[in-house]
Amino acid sequence: MSPDLNSLPGADSTPSPTPPPPINSTRGTTASNSNGHYFPNGHHDGEKRPNILYVMADQLAAPLLKMYNPTSQILTPNLDALAAKSVQFDSAYCPSPLCGPSRMSMITGQLPMKIGAFDNAAQISSDIPTYAHYLRLKGYHTVLAGKMHFVGDQLHGYETRLTSDIYPGDFGWVPNWEEPETRLEWYHNASSVLQAGSCVRSNQLDYDEEVMYRSRQFLYDFVREGEGGRRPFALTVSLTHPHDPYTIEQKYWDLYENVDIDLPRVTIPQEDQDPHSKRLLKVCDLWDNPFSDEQIKRARRAYYGAVSYVDDCLGQLLTLLKQLKLDEDTIVIFSGDHGDMLGERGLWYKMSYFESSVRVPLLVSYPKRFEPRRVSQNVSTLDILPTMCDLVGTKPWALLPMDGRSLLPHLEGREGGHDEVFAEYTGEGTVRPLMMIRRGRWKYVTCPADGSQLFDLRADPLELRDLVKEGVVRTDEETKEVFEAFEREAREKWDFEGITKEVLHSQRKRRLVWGALTKGRFESWDYNPIDDGREKYIRSHIPLDDLERRARYPAVDESGRETGSRIVTDQAGSHGQ
Repeated sequence: MSPDLNSLPGADSTPSPTPPPPINSTRGTTASNSNGHYFPNGHHDGEKRPNILYVMADQLAAPLLKMYNPTSQILTPNLDALAAKSVQFDSAYCPSPLCGPSRMSMITGQLPMKIGAFDNAAQISSDIPTYAHYLRLKGYHTVLAGKMHFVGDQLHGYETRLTSDIYPGDFGWVPNWEEPETRLEWYHNASSVLQAGSCVRSNQLDYDEEVMYRSRQFLYDFVREGEGGRRPFALTVSLTHPHDPYTIEQKYWDLYENVDIDLPRVTIPQEDQDPHSKRLLKVCDLWDNPFSDEQIKRARRAYYGAVSYVDDCLGQLLTLLKQLKLDEDTIVIFSGDHGDMLGERGLWYKMSYFESSVRVPLLVSYPKRFEPRRVSQNVSTLDILPTMCDLVGTKPWALLPMDGRSLLPHLEGREGGHDEVFAEYTGEGTVRPLMMIRRGRWKYVTCPADGSQLFDLRADPLELRDLVKEGVVRTDEETKEVFEAFEREAREKWDFEGITKEVLHSQRKRRLVWGALTKGRFESWDYNPIDDGREKYIRSHIPLDDLERRARYPAVDESGRETGSRIVTDQAGSHGQ
């Protein structure tokens, strides 16, 4: 397993923070919290920087949300309230419609092919800078709670990881383009739809509730440290809902008890599907396996409930920021890794470039600096790294690769913001590189195995008319010019043959290595977070000052009057009975 590189050279003069002392040390201003995390003073220039809370949902389709679709049946009061005070991006896309590649591109600001993020079992190099590295160099405590789909290195610049991942961090999920007709056991299948409904408990609920508990505890610990001894935080909270399987606890299922769940707007018979969609139906075991309207409604209802669950989690975090008086000094970002077709066009899950699969929500809320507005231009979660850099007063290194572009012009309402997205896909369901360009009104998709598609989303938001298939690219001069320009651009941008060879080479290596690693003693690569009960609550070896800070927030004086994080007298329950 490759190591995390925590000491990459900085893009500015800010030195790296001093490593924390041993757990029983009281040196300097460093103090441990109740989870053994440290908040050493990382302020080198005296400037107070805002905190960052970045909340991610998994498989959350932007076109289904009320803030993008007023007719949506999904109840998301907290998300709607956040959108009302945010810069809302109405045409935001992921860099790849699959969990791992999308997330690796998001954290690095680079397209998947540049970093080897080919699929959900691909390992990116530890020497690729992420937003966590850039923020650490600016004095931030970078923290991850939840899913990120890392393979091998489980940190990639995060100083603290509060939970393990929900999915394996190894080579177990490598696709095999050389046997495209073979369904591997870990592929999606029809069971998520066939078994959709309510549950008492699921492993996904187990996971997200741990993510939420650890995130809340981190914020409690942060605020009890007091302003003098802490760095600003950049906390990423990454939930696994509403990712399939389509099941959710009764509370959220019951929200839609009297709702006649909408059926998909577009239905396409399987024989009329485009080549990639046909392969997806077979890969997901959906070919010749139609669902009844009732089955579709149950799956969509469970998904709606899971989205409401995510909304509830978001509301808890925003309420806590306000209770801790951190809300005015915290930038809140909300987004996702990709969407879910949820039955549109007869397709489910992701792995395609249709809107419900590839479009994601994106909100940036910091009212003291950015007026709420809506942005119609095409942007990408690839742009989050350079945007975060701008928000904290730094820039990505000019001599290092960077595909993302800062959203700052859009956030500030200035001219010059970009209107262009590139995306790349080499996971299961395709047999050659599948690429997308989204620019202005146009969406262009191309794959050597399938040919090209062109959609005018301004005139055809449901993507019913493939202008290539219909022959419009031959008969309409303007459309012909647009299409031919896209074709030339794709040939110049992507070496399809070279990428294919690279993907096949990577798959072969990883399949061989994984086969060997599963023989004999198995050594897990999955992250195991430290949860040391000896460093929690009231312990004899923990300094009294630390115990006082933990005892109560806000602290109080002798008469019980609040003093914020200032300790002016012994706090009841801090070190005695």
